Amino acid sequence: MVRKAKISEIDDLTNLVKQCGAHMRANGIVQWLEGYPNREIIEEDVRDESVYVLEEDGIIKSMVVLNEKQDPEYQELNWLTSKDSKNLVVHRLATLPEYQGQGLGSIMMEFAEKLATEKGYDSIRLDTFSQNQGNISYYKKRDYIEIGNVNLKYRKDYHYICFEKIL
Repeated sequence: MVRKAKISEIDDLTNLVKQCGAHMRANGIVQWLEGYPNREIIEEDVRDESVYVLEEDGIIKSMVVLNEKQDPEYQELNWLTSKDSKNLVVHRLATLPEYQGQGLGSIMMEFAEKLATEKGYDSIRLDTFSQNQGNISYYKKRDYIEIGNVNLKYRKDYHYICFEKIL
């Protein structure tokens, strides 16, 4: 079941992203550096009520942040929707390593798309690490259109590929 995260779950969520980041780095994907996202970021997301979790058998197996916050670098791109359109932005989609490959990420993205449609958003925007070929292929298969590349302020050494899906 997908639901909003609770303040009491910040430790679990911080642990989830820490494990996910370590797993990516161990597999040669340096998308999340050590210490990102940190507890403060996760806590802010939870307090903003923008974290959604997939919980099964009392275990938070996957999470995603859904809000309207776009990095300033997004303004450089020529998006499919106009500047005054209403866009839901996907951040920090993560699944505990032992549950990866079971379709939980797809459940979270289906939830995001349904939520965006229900709330009247024009599109969903997101970015993914340019060296994460699995994510790039995944979003293309979900009909997200590649918009362009940005260098985010916290990672100048690699670029991120931005995608958008019209709803």
